[in-house]
Amino acid sequence: MRQRLTGIVVVLSAIFSVGCASSRKPFNPDRKMAADQLRQDYHYFRNILEESHPSLYWFTTKDSMDRYFDAGLASITDSLTEPQFRNLLSYITEKIHCGHTTVRFSKKYSDYLDTARLPVFPLHLKVWPDSMSVITNLNRKDVVLKRGTVVTGVNGRTAAQLTDTLFNYISGDGHILSGKYQVLSNRGSFGSLYRNVLGLTDQFSITYRDTDGNERETVIPVYDPRADTLNRPPTPAKPAGRQPRSAPQPPMLNAVRNIQIDTTLNSAYMTINTFSRGNRLRGFFRRSFREMKERNIRYLVIDVRSNGGGDAGISTKLTRYIAKKSFKLADSLYTPSRKSHYTKYIQWQPAYWLMMQFVTSKHKDGLYHFGYFERHVFKPKKKNHFDGEVYIITGGNSFSATTMFAAAVQGQDNVKVVGEETGGGAYGNSAWMIPDVTLPNSGVRFRLPRFRLVMNKDLVKEGRGIMPDIEAAPTIETIRQGVDPKIDTVRKIIMQKAGLAHQ
Repeated sequence: MRQRLTGIVVVLSAIFSVGCASSRKPFNPDRKMAADQLRQDYHYFRNILEESHPSLYWFTTKDSMDRYFDAGLASITDSLTEPQFRNLLSYITEKIHCGHTTVRFSKKYSDYLDTARLPVFPLHLKVWPDSMSVITNLNRKDVVLKRGTVVTGVNGRTAAQLTDTLFNYISGDGHILSGKYQVLSNRGSFGSLYRNVLGLTDQFSITYRDTDGNERETVIPVYDPRADTLNRPPTPAKPAGRQPRSAPQPPMLNAVRNIQIDTTLNSAYMTINTFSRGNRLRGFFRRSFREMKERNIRYLVIDVRSNGGGDAGISTKLTRYIAKKSFKLADSLYTPSRKSHYTKYIQWQPAYWLMMQFVTSKHKDGLYHFGYFERHVFKPKKKNHFDGEVYIITGGNSFSATTMFAAAVQGQDNVKVVGEETGGGAYGNSAWMIPDVTLPNSGVRFRLPRFRLVMNKDLVKEGRGIMPDIEAAPTIETIRQGVDPKIDTVRKIIMQKAGLAHQ
């Protein structure tokens, strides 16, 4: 009897599965959504931002934002594809000047992009205000556009025209441009934005400068990963079965945080590419600073140029090993509202509401303040505190909690910031709790920071990042030579101080 029931269950499950599979429609990335549905989604998009975003008018006046919102709604006169609608929302969110407020594709469209292997723009470029330089050319047989080649235009648009156009779809803190240039320079980002905003063509007309400095033009094909895969030798098959427990594991943690000791220069080089949880950073800091204490290391380089932030508690842990005096994370940290009329569209809104009942209180200004971080003073570590010279390497990707770390110790007599302006704002940012909002008709998502953080109220709110004490940035020549100018700059400083400058 039991076997018979089991068989019936298996058969019914199979029938049900087949029925579901046959009724599920294949995803159509070119599907257009009706204007009425898009306007309804846009209505939710605007209302949720106006209700819950803590810094909607921080860098753009309400009158200006209203005009942007109104113009965006008026532009929806016909049906649109999801990429077209996402472009519209990205254009509006850029006007908020908040790097944590970004727009993402729906889950279905994101899944499609993960597996579709679509043609892509073939060049990975380092982007400056007036020119671009080739980092990688996916068309490997191209002998013209090699690493370090200066590109001045694509399909009739100059480098400046391209950046002016694409910047309108990149969210960033305040008026910081270094972060936007870095976004375009990150691997694959320029190509993705070019595809989403301007569209791909079968061929691209590229203007470039030859080795004599003369401007020339060449035509290159779009890169098709499917065709490239067909021409590559087959990948060796992986051994069948479970690997033995003793098999070495990929050094994933080492890729996000590591330290190298140079006994010749009595220095340590620490790379921290994230402050996110799950990377065992607290233990890493504890072991690293203990080792530096035991080895009597005099110079410490902390490379956070690729660190987009993460948990402020973890970045504060690092700060305590460096800071010489007590510090606060924030002069103010608050949200305009704990509840929302749009709970069902905001990820984890009931949980956030409950949490904010305990950690925030309403002040006379009508805002809900996170009092603990406004009052709490963090003290420097006593055990294994680093008292030598510190060089913090920053760049356009240094964002959020990374900026908080650099801001807390910059100006200290033994600390120098080296590199480029951070992508994160020096005055403050909007973050802390950042749920996703999913629009009901399109499924397009956007990130909604719930708190505004002001790190230092005595600073002028000019909308800039942490400025380096010592500037060092890539050039066309360093790219051609494969030289890291930031590390090179710090190394020369340390060698000079160690009396080894002649080597």
